[in-house]
Parts: sequence; C-alpha cells; structure tokens
Amino acid sequence: MIPLSHFLIVSALLFSISIAGIFLNRKNMIVLLMCIELMLLAVNLNFIAFSHYLGDVAGQVFVFFILTVAAAEAAIGLAILVTVFRNRRTINVQDLDEMKG
Repeated sequence: MIPLSHFLIVSALLFSISIAGIFLNRKNMIVLLMCIELMLLAVNLNFIAFSHYLGDVAGQVFVFFILTVAAAEAAIGLAILVTVFRNRRTINVQDLDEMKG
C-alpha cells in the first residue's frame, strides 16, 4: 500500500508546477486555463488521498462536485476565449488588458 506522504508529495508537485506556470507564463490564455485545471486536480488528489486514508467517502463525493465545477469552468472559459479570439485576433493576455468600446 502506498503511504499518504507519497500522495501529498505528488499533489504538492502538481500544485507547484501549476503556480509556476501561472507566474512564468502570463502571455497565453490557454496555458493559464490549463494551469488552473492542474491546480484543481492537485487539490482533488489531496481530497481523495485523505478520504482513503481516513476511510470516509465525504472527500470523494466532494471531488465529484469539484470536477463538475472544473468542467463547467473549462467549457465557459474556452467559449469566452473563442469569442475574444474572433473579436481581437489574439489570445495574448497583455493585448487583452484594456477594454475598447
């Protein structure tokens, strides 16, 4: 059986990679959305690991709610991204920082 510390280390690495991706890449909107999804997956791994370790299914049920919200966030985020790209012809975050009427 794999100890809890291994799951927590993997989750911390995933979370750190996503934080680094957000801070190092502030240009591409798709990469920012992927980093947010990776962050949510790291949190889900923590919930599942603690749920299994404690023998309680509440963490696993909570993961389903988080995955539902993450899927909705990805769908809405990509829809907004496609709309912005059609209007501005770029997904560069630095080019999208000002609103033009």
